[in-house]
Amino acid sequence: MKKTSPNQTTSTKKRPGKIARRDFVKILPATVAASLAAPAALASARDAAPQQPPPPPPPQRITKEMLHTAEQLIGIELTDAQEAMALQNVNNNLASYETLRQIEVPLDTDPAIWFHPALPGKTPRRKKSPSNQAKSPHAKITVPKFGALEEVAFFTATQLSELIRTRQVAPVELTKMYLARLKRYAPKLLNVVTLTEELALAQAEQAEREIKQGNYRGPLHGVPCGVKDLFATKGIKTTWGAEPYRNQMIDYDATVVERLRQAGAVLLAKLSMGALAQGGRWFNGMTRNPWQVEEDRLGSSGSSAGSASATAAGLVGFSIGTETLGSIVSPSSRCGVTGLRPTYGRVSRYGAMGLSWTMDKIGPICRSVEDCAMVLEAIYGPDERDLTVTDAPFQYDANRPLAKLRIGYLKSEFEADNPNNTAERKALYQQALDDLRKAGAHLQPLELPKFSTGSLRIILVAEAATAFDDITRDGRVNELSGQAPGDWPNTFRSSRFIPAVEYLRAQRARTLLMREMDKLMSAWDVFVSPAPGSASLLITNLTGHPAVVTPCGFINNLPQAIMFTGGLYDEGAPLRVASAYQQATSWHTMHPKMDWA
Repeated sequence: MKKTSPNQTTSTKKRPGKIARRDFVKILPATVAASLAAPAALASARDAAPQQPPPPPPPQRITKEMLHTAEQLIGIELTDAQEAMALQNVNNNLASYETLRQIEVPLDTDPAIWFHPALPGKTPRRKKSPSNQAKSPHAKITVPKFGALEEVAFFTATQLSELIRTRQVAPVELTKMYLARLKRYAPKLLNVVTLTEELALAQAEQAEREIKQGNYRGPLHGVPCGVKDLFATKGIKTTWGAEPYRNQMIDYDATVVERLRQAGAVLLAKLSMGALAQGGRWFNGMTRNPWQVEEDRLGSSGSSAGSASATAAGLVGFSIGTETLGSIVSPSSRCGVTGLRPTYGRVSRYGAMGLSWTMDKIGPICRSVEDCAMVLEAIYGPDERDLTVTDAPFQYDANRPLAKLRIGYLKSEFEADNPNNTAERKALYQQALDDLRKAGAHLQPLELPKFSTGSLRIILVAEAATAFDDITRDGRVNELSGQAPGDWPNTFRSSRFIPAVEYLRAQRARTLLMREMDKLMSAWDVFVSPAPGSASLLITNLTGHPAVVTPCGFINNLPQAIMFTGGLYDEGAPLRVASAYQQATSWHTMHPKMDWA
């Protein structure tokens, strides 16, 4: 079978006017040879025939007036003579652009440049040693007593794992329970694109046989889960939540899907996502938050909406989401679950829809910090397919004393006087900081670097527009349900006007921001901020730093959250502080009432 790109459907038809890559490679030598032979042939023709006047130059499609107008966009002002000289180059470049547009470039093709968040000389150790392994979250697990099996639906993944390991619950019966809940609640929540029932039961049966035979694979063995519907799953649709791809089939599994399978996890469903990873609205509607089922305007927030919604509603044991600019943090915050955005380059993006090649990150969405540590342990590390992944050990010590960690907090964000920081919100976060101090954290105020970070957002939109350039130009982007000024179609179209020079300048400025954050984090192990409205969210998504978000209370019956940000490749430190906070509070144990079904 011909391999299908994760950005192509199974159709083998080519759009008119496209040059396939293999055809381009074949014709290139002949084109070059023809271009070299052309001057000699023309010279012979001139010698053999009477001299003729040269043909008129082809008409210039970009006129001097157009060029003059564009100068305002690119920030330079040319003289008449300079414009006349530049005009020929601009028109020549236009021909090159049109040739490039005819080359078929599947969406899973990364640019021939890579981003690494570690500055030169700051690369972490690449080899694991036994002493650096993440400590098992099974060391001290308390599993509540339960009667009917459905009472375990909101247990943490570590608790479910312990039930399976000790053979108190069998994977098949656990899987059937979650499948029944998915069928009952998902239609209202709109958080499932594809229920993978047949696969889930087969994986659960295999896990049950292996465990009975003594072949226990580890803490995820037999635990039911879901993945965001941008991960390739062989034989199962991968829709990206978007109308143009709603029947897309990909003929291989994403690395994350492979690793979950190798760990023995049971895949229950492909979970909803905002179309092409924006917001919570997909082609069947807005993913709902189980805490506010009737609210359609914002739903579960962020493009990992289905993953957060399904986890919060007790429809899966845990889930996998992605983040480019808040899509793990935001839905986890809104749905009252725990989300981990790992360091950029910690988890392979192979087989995941590319939105921003230098900003996309993959991480777990769970019901506890310990769950996130357990899942990350199973999915991180190089796969020899995503060249951005660094071979750095994941270290997590659940018993590390907080007094030994340097913990800062963004005092100005907790105390800021603005319309969003109401007296109720300030009181809630003051209580969260007090709980942290009682847990043993010595909190010291800090400030973020003073940097024009907002200007760097063009990196994301330029890369996203590049990723989906084909559907922008052929009109399929108009099929998306979101067509407002802030939706992808308008962003993709307008981002074509970002000059390459400005994009690369933004990347250079990003290096300066990375240096500023490196200087800041050299003094801290973790810093604490509100979530998801912190200014650190944009900064750390650009610099690649990891963050953990967890519930810290309620306002108007909706979850609120607090965020813990750590150093590059050091997810263990923010996980440890977040774990101490969860041990000192009970917000993460609360779940929505599901009496609306």
